[in-house]
Amino acid sequence: MRLLVTGGASGLGRAVALAAGERGAKVVVADIDGAGAEAVAEACGGHALAVDPIKDGAEQAVEDAAKLLGGLDVLVNNAGYGASEAFLAMKAETWDRTLALNVKALALASAAAGRIMMQQKSGRIINITSPASRMALPNYTAYAASKAAVDAITRAAALALAPHGIRVNSVAPGMMDTAMQRLTEEALAQLENRTDIDTFLAERTARIPVGKRIEPEEVAKTVLWLAFDAPDYITAERLNMSGGLDKD
Repeated sequence: MRLLVTGGASGLGRAVALAAGERGAKVVVADIDGAGAEAVAEACGGHALAVDPIKDGAEQAVEDAAKLLGGLDVLVNNAGYGASEAFLAMKAETWDRTLALNVKALALASAAAGRIMMQQKSGRIINITSPASRMALPNYTAYAASKAAVDAITRAAALALAPHGIRVNSVAPGMMDTAMQRLTEEALAQLENRTDIDTFLAERTARIPVGKRIEPEEVAKTVLWLAFDAPDYITAERLNMSGGLDKD
């Protein structure tokens, strides 16, 4: 199995790459953080690509990964960006970067992977979305909107690629224990004039019906299930891993 994991230097992407390596997969870890990608690639016995999907081109990253691997069986679109801003104070540059990475790069990477996978008449694409796509988040609007777009792209790609043996699904993790999640919530606390970060985080955790946050490694298990083990009949699906926050 040959996988490309974008945003693979840390957090969920790192967990996916390491878990895939443990299963014997050949992995390319792509990230703007070249040193981080190298470290994860070394740990999973794979390759690293230091790439900025916005500047370097998401399509080129997919093509480069396929050359390194001798083909491509799975694309995990994990790279993402989010910034906390009050709705009335949103900046154009925030929207530009969020949509460029979370939407445009993901869509173009998926199409590039689809063209490669068509040649072998098989392949799987897994997009990382979020419960935010179905929530009203006035301090996180650009991110929420971008993830709603990911949901739409997942469905469109699934229908376009189904005749070619390629399955496209998504995973929507809830609050994960990652550095990015921590930074996001600290920024949200500031917007809400909350100074006790620990209490703020505890209150948000308490809103999760199962009563705890999820570890990246647990989400990675679901991503790999879709990549390796899910029935071929499953496509255009969104798997919620939000502990009950997203009840659909």
